[in-house]
Amino acid sequence: MNLKDLKSEWISGLTQPLMIAGPCSAESEAQMLETAKRIKESNAQVSVFRAGIWKPRTKPNGFEGVGVIGLNWLKKVKEEYGFKTATEVANAHHVFAALEADVDVLWIGARSTVNPFTVQEIAMALRGTDKPVFVKNPVNPDLALWIGALERLLGQDIKNLGVIHRGFSTYQKTKYRNNPNWQIALDFKSQFPDIPMLIDPSHICGNRTGLADITQEALNVGYQGAIIESHCNPDEAWSDAAQQITPEVLAELIGNLKVRSSNLAGFEGEMGRHRTLISDLDFQLIELLSQRMKISEKIGKLKKENDIAIFQPERWKVITEYANQKAKETGMSNEFIEKVFKAIHEESIEVQNNIMIDRA
Repeated sequence: MNLKDLKSEWISGLTQPLMIAGPCSAESEAQMLETAKRIKESNAQVSVFRAGIWKPRTKPNGFEGVGVIGLNWLKKVKEEYGFKTATEVANAHHVFAALEADVDVLWIGARSTVNPFTVQEIAMALRGTDKPVFVKNPVNPDLALWIGALERLLGQDIKNLGVIHRGFSTYQKTKYRNNPNWQIALDFKSQFPDIPMLIDPSHICGNRTGLADITQEALNVGYQGAIIESHCNPDEAWSDAAQQITPEVLAELIGNLKVRSSNLAGFEGEMGRHRTLISDLDFQLIELLSQRMKISEKIGKLKKENDIAIFQPERWKVITEYANQKAKETGMSNEFIEKVFKAIHEESIEVQNNIMIDRA
């Protein structure tokens, strides 16, 4: 069996959309039980309670989780409030301890996904489990690495699989802690439409602002749910305090979400007309870009003949200023327009480089 043949039907047995919520880290039994109690009392549509038992941190000497003792607190949450439970596993020891404690849902974190050796160790420890296992996207934007992690799990006869889109690290300063890079997640979804995908707005945003918008955007494009960090006293949380919300805010957020239907019945004609127009415009864009690159070739030849450097900082400054101006005029975001022009500029430089070293 390969991933394309996998039918993850396990998720149909859970409340849709699937909402997983709870504190970033298990800190104490009291904190866990109070958070679970308030999520329950707020009537938030949450079916799985999450908590980090082991916390991989970027720097040493930070809080790295309470360890195995926290699994007993997860058990109490399940017994007293009826939630299924979930936690992250980052090595074989974590797996064995979580399975022994009968944690219902496991996930592999972004820092683990990036290392095939780690994923293989976890997969072998999980071999044959029927518990749902989610894989977060790797820290860096690498679709093949993400897919490879799932293939390793499937290779160990683990079939109840899902993925979590938590965004990607970037050196550029953006409004997000981790840039969503929606296209990478949607490329995954296009290749594997039957593998459930959840959004992790907490790690994408890195703060409480925008959590609802990111979650709604994900549901709009067919994600099956979300994993959101909720804490009884977010400001005093021992890890990632800025991105956690109270159970009451969580309930309001979930209650305001709109689940979109994937059924086009009754809209095929109108949708088809719009898609035809988009296809026509896309074709025109390709034609225009082709013409632009032909002009770049001519500029490259002139630069080569006259020993002029390809990259001209002043020219790039003019391009970016023009792009920002057009963004304002058309009502599109500066971020989107800059991204488009940057891609065009990079391709133009590549075209001219090919001419400089006679690869044309």
